[in-house]
Amino acid sequence: MAKKLVIKVTAGADAPERCSQAFTVAAVAVASGVEVSLWLTGESAWFALPGKADEFELPHAAPLPDLLDALLAGGRVTLCTQCAVRRGIEEKDTLEGVRIAGAQVFVSEAMADDTQALVY
Repeated sequence: MAKKLVIKVTAGADAPERCSQAFTVAAVAVASGVEVSLWLTGESAWFALPGKADEFELPHAAPLPDLLDALLAGGRVTLCTQCAVRRGIEEKDTLEGVRIAGAQVFVSEAMADDTQALVY
């Protein structure tokens, strides 16, 4: 069984169920003691900004701000470098605890021993 989980979220408000599933799986893994690295890419990149998770709504789903708070507290949250640049997001704009990194870092995390990578 993998001891680390790397999750890449490519969906945001454009595909709310897929987005919510990724955050839910990541938060449950953190709560279960798994080391989690959540990558915000594509439309999920907006959730690196303060208040953006509050705008997300999906009936019968855990509130995205709560899931994100759990991930920031117990895991690692990374915003894709290219996704940030395309949206004009700088590190100074992001929530405290969010880092910006590129594909090389993602690949090194995803290929590490005892690691399972998932893409949503």
